[in-house]
Amino acid sequence: MAELSVRISGMGEYRANVAALMVNAEGLLLVCERLDHPGAWQFPQGGVDAQEEWESAVQREIEEEIGLKPEHYEIEKSKGGYCYDYPAGVKKGRFLGQEQTYYFCRVFPGSPELNLIQEPREFARARWIQPAEFQLNWLPDFKKDTYREVMRDFFGVEITR
Repeated sequence: MAELSVRISGMGEYRANVAALMVNAEGLLLVCERLDHPGAWQFPQGGVDAQEEWESAVQREIEEEIGLKPEHYEIEKSKGGYCYDYPAGVKKGRFLGQEQTYYFCRVFPGSPELNLIQEPREFARARWIQPAEFQLNWLPDFKKDTYREVMRDFFGVEITR
């Protein structure tokens, strides 16, 4: 399926993207280490296909990346408009960067274990952390401002390290 672009600047288009903030009953936040970039941790996320509803896209990404189905969690809230540009000289297809909508998802007690062995596999491992434990050095520089905003907006946490 073709991807949907959401924002057009004078320089080009931004890819529509959704990301999931998975929080368990203890208030711990899921972070996943990228298989292709050891030491890089992020949230389940991915592009929105053409004609796909944004909430359906985040549900699809959660199932594709960590194996949880919509009956294993509840989407409590969402917020969009988080944008970042790819690094200078990098362009993915016609896109200059991504515009993201984040979804706060409460994982139900008794839900199955995460299944990272998906095709294609994106994550090497996963762990649950306190939101304040998130570290900026897990991210490439071009994503840091977005993650700072997301952690502030959803958890009231100022991440500086």
